[in-house]
Amino acid sequence: MILASLHEVVVAQIENPTAEAPPMADKLMQMGRYFTWLVQLSGVTAITYGGGRFAWEKWNGGGLQSPKMIASAMAGGAVATSAGTIMNAVIG
Repeated sequence: MILASLHEVVVAQIENPTAEAPPMADKLMQMGRYFTWLVQLSGVTAITYGGGRFAWEKWNGGGLQSPKMIASAMAGGAVATSAGTIMNAVIG
């Protein structure tokens, strides 16, 4: 009987925990935003460079390697974009 009443007292003192941000969460979010901009900028640069190289190869009549570059840059951009969307959904 004494044990049962002691258990009730302990359970009654437990309160609901509240969530709080971890230390340096703002700095991590800022670093994530910078990384997102870097990935987007590198994707645009890669597609622009691939397009210029494609035009150069067509003009000089050389072998066409640039369509592979453009396709891989677009595939990398799609992966990077979906990863950002997934991370935004996870973070909240």
